Amino acid sequence: MVVHTPKGVLLRDLDSKNGTFVDRVRIGAAYIDSRSDITLGSTKLRMEVAAAKQTLALSRGQSFGAALGASLQMRALFALLQRAALTHETVLLLGESGTGKELLARAIHDASPRAAGPFAVFDCSAVVPTLVEAELFGYVKGAFTGANNNTPGLFEQARGGTVFIDELGELPLDLQPKLLRALESRHIRRVGSGEWTPIDVRIIAATHRDLRARVATGTFRMDLYYRLAVVEGAVPPLRERPEDIELLVEHFLASQVPPRTLADLPPNTLAMLRNHQWPGNVRELRNTITRLMLFPERPGFDAIPTATAQPAAQPSVMHLPLREARDLVVEQFEQQYLTSRLAEHNGNVSRAAEAMGVSRQFLHRLLERHGIDR
Repeated sequence: MVVHTPKGVLLRDLDSKNGTFVDRVRIGAAYIDSRSDITLGSTKLRMEVAAAKQTLALSRGQSFGAALGASLQMRALFALLQRAALTHETVLLLGESGTGKELLARAIHDASPRAAGPFAVFDCSAVVPTLVEAELFGYVKGAFTGANNNTPGLFEQARGGTVFIDELGELPLDLQPKLLRALESRHIRRVGSGEWTPIDVRIIAATHRDLRARVATGTFRMDLYYRLAVVEGAVPPLRERPEDIELLVEHFLASQVPPRTLADLPPNTLAMLRNHQWPGNVRELRNTITRLMLFPERPGFDAIPTATAQPAAQPSVMHLPLREARDLVVEQFEQQYLTSRLAEHNGNVSRAAEAMGVSRQFLHRLLERHGIDR
């Protein structure tokens, strides 16, 4: 039995057969904290005291920066982040891939006192682990092969602004203490240098991983998690807020060239969009709307890729901006390529990854990004 008392958290053993142990000592009753090593029979536990619940008024608007949402979940999130933006505190955004965490990070920066400074993005999953430290902290000439000049890292380059660390859950365990030290001391040391350099940046981090579970398994440092989660915002997946779909669809249609409206969609499309589960979240919805406009002859969800569907012939994308055209072509190629290679290996991710020349973890990220079920 666990009881919160004025003196602290009291753990009491109710004459259990296997006994209750705190720091390897069997107890009848004891006060515990987050550092206590608790064992109940063969089960190990960690105690964590949650913060008191607070009531925060919903945001009156349906947007925060470029992020859109009229649902209660999104308006509550906007209210939290709008208040956090006015401070210099670290923010941790948690949510599935494609939910718009980078848009929210940018909105926090633009609404903060650092808006005039740089907004630098670092994706932990896109950098070779051995280069993460050099990218963040910089390096001096001769620090390693190819280090021909003194080069500042993102923390120095973004002085006076914000560094957005995406996919934080992929940060190697041996680098986590160095990031914690930088956050605590506000100083960094370039790779190969013995000198410490002060930094002036705000950190916003994001991940689709369950960091609390990773803390429990020892793959993510508890002290770093708590240092980053000064303000923690959970970004809901699109399937949990279907009332936002119409607002998002209107926005994506208006951004087409030429601009479109809901009247340009095939009949009953909006109802089908609301009923889809959207494993790729807002990113998948945006790309679906683009396909619906490019393939007006394809009815309804024929324009939505599935794990077994084969993409149609490439349309002309010459009227699209370069980045949108490239993203659309690459996405369609990746979907066809991934589906084909997985089929070759009967859905075995490890074998498919080996054949593709990529890591199993990277292939899992691609499958998740495209909503492909192996």
